[in-house]
Amino acid sequence: MVFNELIYDRDGAVATVRLNRPHVYNAVSLTMLGELNEALKRAEQDAAVRVVVLTGEGAAFCSGADLAGAVAETGNGPDLGKVLVEHYNPVILRMRAMRKPVVAAVNGPAAGAGANLALMADLTICAHSAYFLQAFVNIGLVPDAGGTWLLPRLAGAQRAMGMALLGNRLSAAQALAWGMVWDVVEDGQFQQAVAMLASDLAEAPAFAVSRIKQALHASDQLSLAESLQLESELQRECGAAPDFREGTRAFLEKRRARFNQ
Repeated sequence: MVFNELIYDRDGAVATVRLNRPHVYNAVSLTMLGELNEALKRAEQDAAVRVVVLTGEGAAFCSGADLAGAVAETGNGPDLGKVLVEHYNPVILRMRAMRKPVVAAVNGPAAGAGANLALMADLTICAHSAYFLQAFVNIGLVPDAGGTWLLPRLAGAQRAMGMALLGNRLSAAQALAWGMVWDVVEDGQFQQAVAMLASDLAEAPAFAVSRIKQALHASDQLSLAESLQLESELQRECGAAPDFREGTRAFLEKRRARFNQ
């Protein structure tokens, strides 16, 4: 598939997906959503890819839905629920279900659906100048792209309600203080920090990484007993995998492990 509204690059084990509508701060169109779904599918199916980095071209990560474009594409009275079901939700579900780690590299403002897309990643790293904005209330809408599910889990009920009801900017530094993102890096060091994080993940044992994601994403739906059972099943799988043998040998031989699976 040829992409028109994003850029897909693979450098070794790292696939970078770059939202590419910088003239509108990477506002989301239906075309972009379809391409993003295909790009994630490509990365998932490419055995050479071990980590996916999602970022934005230009000054912004993503300014949210392209409202002008949405009206043009769907008419004056768009069925926004249908748009979510058919275009947004498949991307969010695919991103969350991927067995490979997804890093959101938030290079600038992330608003509306763009904010929730960034926060849905397994690890979110931000430039210091970046910020998040739950802009929905400002135009009479509710948070979407998983926002109502995600925000209370990341920030707690009161902070989630405040972000959704007030529609105020949340700085990257504040998001870090609230435990919503993994790291915040000075703008001049941001690209290097993203590359280092992606490299670390690419060198990690892919078999175990996928099981870690599975266990953690399932945990809020399971009881303690059910989580213990899932841990037992996943640990059995990991213990039988070559990466465990390599990791153990490397530990005993006091060297860096070389995970290839």
